[in-house]
Parts: sequence; structure tokens; C-alpha cells
Amino acid sequence: MLLDRTDLPRTGTSFTFTTSAGQRAGVVAHRDGRRDLVLHGPDGVERTIALTDIESRTVAELLGASAVADRVPHLELAHLEAVHIPVPASSPYGGRRLADLRTKASVVAILRDGRTIDAPSGDVRLRHGDALVAVGAEAAIRELRRSLDH
Repeated sequence: MLLDRTDLPRTGTSFTFTTSAGQRAGVVAHRDGRRDLVLHGPDGVERTIALTDIESRTVAELLGASAVADRVPHLELAHLEAVHIPVPASSPYGGRRLADLRTKASVVAILRDGRTIDAPSGDVRLRHGDALVAVGAEAAIRELRRSLDH
């Protein structure tokens, strides 16, 4: 599936796609964390559904987003990757301390409720719906992703 990304000045980013059945839809990711689900018809936008940050995370999880890890551009240095990995509702680490998550990857930030916890200590308790920003070798990132999903 081809995903078109368009920066929207002072608003955020628009992501539009066409399904294999020819249906067009998209998401507008606002800078303040809101998301709009946009449904297209033959004559343009037919309907827009405004979602709060928590609603959009829930819908994303229902659609299987727990397997998604976005690469952070320009940070693939010395065989390291920087990724964004959601903590799904099914994760056994919800409510547990970051230190309980045994990983060779470094968790450099936690994205929570539209804000960022930089350089989190091991005592920070993870929540379902958080997203971890982690840096590590490909194998370490794969292991971290697997741990969060099981």
C-alpha cells in the first residue's frame, strides 16, 4: 500500500492511502496530538472523525499497530537503529518499572499522553499506550519489540 505524506504548515502531517479495493482514507496528525480520521469519496473528503490522543492509540492498537516501529530518520549510525515502539494493551509490562524490561537496547525517551519523558529512570512505570523511543542494534530492537508484545 502506498502512503502519501504531506506536511501541513502550522497544523501537522497528513497521511493518505488507497486500499487494494480502491478506497481512499487518511489521517491528519495534528501537532497537539489530536488525530483526524479522514474518509474520501469520489468527490473528495466525505467525512472526518476527530479522535483524542487516547482514542487514536486505541484504534491504532485495534488495527494491529503494536507491531509498528517507526524509524527515526538520519539516526542509523554505527549499526544502531533508533525506533519508536508502542506499549500495547496486551503487554505484560504495563504497570511495571522500566528496569524490569531486560533489554540490550537503550530506552532514551517515553512518549506518554502527548508529552515526552526524556532519559527515563528505571523506576518509571510503563503504561499501556506509552511509546518507547529506543536505540540499539537490530537484534536488540527486535528483542525489545518481542518483549513488549508478549
